[in-house]
Amino acid sequence: MSAGPGGRPTAAAEPFDAARVAADLQRRVGVRTERDAPLAPHTTMRVGGPADLLLTVHNAFELRAALRFARARGIPHLVLGRGSDVVVADAGVRGLVILVRADGLDVAGERVTAEAGVQMARIATRSQGAGLTGLEFALAIPGSIGGAVWANAGAHDGEIAGVLAWADVVGPDGMETRLAASDLAFGYRDSRLKHPAPGVPPDIVVAAAFGLASDEPAAIRARLEEIKAWRRAHQPLGIPSAGSVFRNPPGDSAGRLIDAAGLKGRRVGGAVVSERHANWILNDQKGTATDVRMLADLVAATVRDRLGVDLVPEVEFLGDWPEPWASGGLDR
Repeated sequence: MSAGPGGRPTAAAEPFDAARVAADLQRRVGVRTERDAPLAPHTTMRVGGPADLLLTVHNAFELRAALRFARARGIPHLVLGRGSDVVVADAGVRGLVILVRADGLDVAGERVTAEAGVQMARIATRSQGAGLTGLEFALAIPGSIGGAVWANAGAHDGEIAGVLAWADVVGPDGMETRLAASDLAFGYRDSRLKHPAPGVPPDIVVAAAFGLASDEPAAIRARLEEIKAWRRAHQPLGIPSAGSVFRNPPGDSAGRLIDAAGLKGRRVGGAVVSERHANWILNDQKGTATDVRMLADLVAATVRDRLGVDLVPEVEFLGDWPEPWASGGLDR
């Protein structure tokens, strides 16, 4: 998922010097970085330009250290998980991008604890193997734990808010805090992690724990198979996309509205509205981030004009977008 694990790049205290930051990270944190690293391969939409500096962290210790390093020095930084629910600008991302691959996972009794980079599908299958139910819905979510907590991800009548016990987060000052689910102000595809104060770096999820319940592994496996079958029947799997582009309006479905507006199959460049699921935009012809965003704008404007409904984007548009997009949100 997105910036969730992450948030938008923070403001720099001084001009970003990629070479100096790379050397300091190697010396102080013990991790190597890549200059001008393409980000498209790290997103499910497969679009977007380079990061000035890309750092891949492989455990929670490295993630904490990288965040504390960046925040203590006012270095602009963006945290990226598995790259679902995001569209990175063709111009890329200025500053430091921290790619989270921290994948520690532990099961103890009826509690599952996972680092921020653990894939949601993996925690679903690991829980099933341990005879624990409650996270079956995670199989349908292509992102990782950090982004899922940040967005209160959900599917198939389940969501993070229903099973989260606590989340460890690194705050703007680099200090780590354990937050209970009740501290996160969860809403529909929302949490307080999405709403930092202006100019303040967001809290970043480092790890999370889930309280589950015991059940027969075979029964859990059957539910997972039902979810797999539903996805094969209803979603355009195997083609680059960011998943659902818009949130469902109260009492309705974004996909139904987009279909009713006659937009299935509508194309801008290499991006097209899926014929199978109208709330998915597919990058089926090696499109650009601009293609995807222009098509999302077109869909939102058409649904508003024809049906009188304002669609709210679920995907995050990250990076160095030109005006008027740089001001934030869809250009409507």
